[in-house]
Amino acid sequence: MLVSVAIVTLNEEENLPRTLTSVRWADEIVVVDSGSTDRTVEIAHTLGARVIERAWPGFAAQKNFAISQCSGTWILSLDADEELTPELQTQIRTMLASNPPIDAYYLRRRNLFLGRWIKHGGFYPDPKLRLFRRSAANFALTPQFEERPVHETIAFDGAAGTLDFDLVHNAYPALSTYIEHMDRYSGLGADLLVAKGRTSRSLLSFLSNIFVVPQVMFLWNYFFRLGFLDGREGLLLHLYHATYTSWKYAKAWEKARKV
Repeated sequence: MLVSVAIVTLNEEENLPRTLTSVRWADEIVVVDSGSTDRTVEIAHTLGARVIERAWPGFAAQKNFAISQCSGTWILSLDADEELTPELQTQIRTMLASNPPIDAYYLRRRNLFLGRWIKHGGFYPDPKLRLFRRSAANFALTPQFEERPVHETIAFDGAAGTLDFDLVHNAYPALSTYIEHMDRYSGLGADLLVAKGRTSRSLLSFLSNIFVVPQVMFLWNYFFRLGFLDGREGLLLHLYHATYTSWKYAKAWEKARKV
């Protein structure tokens, strides 16, 4: 078996059909679901995936489990809100059939926000290492957490290539979805900050992390990295991303304050 696709899911009935349709050419699709209450599992079965139901242990641990259930020589690890463009599908199929010498590849990710492709401000091409030989890589675990709670990354030691075409990230179709995710991710990010002792204990660090850092981040990405070229959607994305940073440090301070 040449190519296995690994996906973890939770209530992804709106996104999953796009994702699975874009990888139906793969030799195997493994979906690990953590208790969806919508039609996610039904859709996965209908579109040819092998579904495994497993309680949620954390992002990295769940994705590593999904990889461990794959049989292919190559693993394509996707989020349930991502899809391959037709050009990327063709490139992957053609390249892997030739037995390439490199063991891992970055995919250029095209992030959509409120339906708009965000091309500036550091959001594109947003390369993600997602395609690799099964024995060559996995999702890294941190010393502070058995499973990293957010922003999991693939651990790979070696030369990696970058493919030419895009992985489309249908990230946030509505502001309510984005705000809900950022509230949850800022809490998970705060846990990492607490584990590292970065809890803004002094007044100076508190002011810096809660106010100055987010403001500087917004100015840098929106103006100097040309985020303003992405219209109203770009303005909202950079404004709320800076707010997420402030929330993260504020929640870390609050958690430490309770100890």
